[in-house]
Amino acid sequence: QVQLDESGGGLVQAGDSLRLSCATSGRTFRRSRMAWFRQAPGKEREFVASISWINDQTIYTESVKGRFTISRDNAKNTLYLQMNSLKPEDTAVYVCAAREIGTLSGYNYWGQGTQVTVSS
Repeated sequence: QVQLDESGGGLVQAGDSLRLSCATSGRTFRRSRMAWFRQAPGKEREFVASISWINDQTIYTESVKGRFTISRDNAKNTLYLQMNSLKPEDTAVYVCAAREIGTLSGYNYWGQGTQVTVSS
């Protein structure tokens, strides 16, 4: 059993910042990559950013480049998303996901999400 738990969401004003965290508990596993996704009401789940657990390589969706920074703490098995210059369109449930070593694509484990609401 693997559990991912997000925290750090909240209600903020446009231009503000938030830092999301994703902690891991349960069965120990070796991960190759972790990612943040988001889903707004009425919209498909959207990829936000990912980071390699091996070499720190990062990937961002175009709409968050320059505003969001994904990072990791290997010792704590924790994923972070620093979100700056937040916009109302960033409003969504943010979910973290982990890919286990040996998995070529997709993600094996998912959290329940944390709500981020950005008011104008």
